[in-house]
Amino acid sequence: MSEHPSPDTPHHHRRAPEAPSAHPAPLEIRDEMIRLGQALKLANLVEDGADARAVIEAGLVQVNGDPETRRGRQLHPGDVFEFSGEAVKVVPSGG
Repeated sequence: MSEHPSPDTPHHHRRAPEAPSAHPAPLEIRDEMIRLGQALKLANLVEDGADARAVIEAGLVQVNGDPETRRGRQLHPGDVFEFSGEAVKVVPSGG
């Protein structure tokens, strides 16, 4: 048996679809904190509050690398949340 991949096997399918980006996208907030459900909507990762609640309660969202199931979790500048392969970092608004 050969251990070489067949010539028909594409090598570009090794990307993990759930791997977060190396450089999180910034999400500017005007206040000192934002709740996780609001942050998901503001970052356009979910369409509405019902979607945010569903994905958070299902354990599909991580905050600072740990699964988070509380929609009301407070996020502060410096926190990073991840969902569906997208990572977003909370940053203070420049204005």
